[in-house]
Amino acid sequence: MTRYRAMFISDVHLGTRACQAELLLDFLREHDADTIYLVGDIVDFWRIKRGVVWPQTHNDVLQKILRKARKGSRIVFIPGNHDDGLRQYCGQRFGGIEIERQAIHKTADGKRYIVMHGDEFDVVVRYAKWPCGPMLPSIGSASAWASSTGRSPIISSCVSNRQ
Repeated sequence: MTRYRAMFISDVHLGTRACQAELLLDFLREHDADTIYLVGDIVDFWRIKRGVVWPQTHNDVLQKILRKARKGSRIVFIPGNHDDGLRQYCGQRFGGIEIERQAIHKTADGKRYIVMHGDEFDVVVRYAKWPCGPMLPSIGSASAWASSTGRSPIISSCVSNRQ
């Protein structure tokens, strides 16, 4: 298993047909980190409001993340626009997962980076109240983009220095 100081995962969109949970599971089986940042849109509540798509692999992803927390990885969840209902729980911990509005990641060489979901900078998504996420927000969906291009998208980045 390859181990990192930190991994950053975003825009998984569990609860959608476009979610590539199997790829994420394969990745999580082969990689681990001291800190795993879940940077928004892990569960797509906008899509779930219109009808649930939740195969066993979506449960498996959540169970794998919880298992990593139990085994000592620090899990930091930063809600995005598709799971923004969870922002009310920022500052709390559930099942070993810290829920935060943003985090500061310190690299091995001492550099500090703010970790937050990109919707914080998108004034259309941030201030417009969509009744289930109509066309505009879904166009920007990483999962939809990945499906339409055939690219593997799920891991936004897996960076930081290996141990």
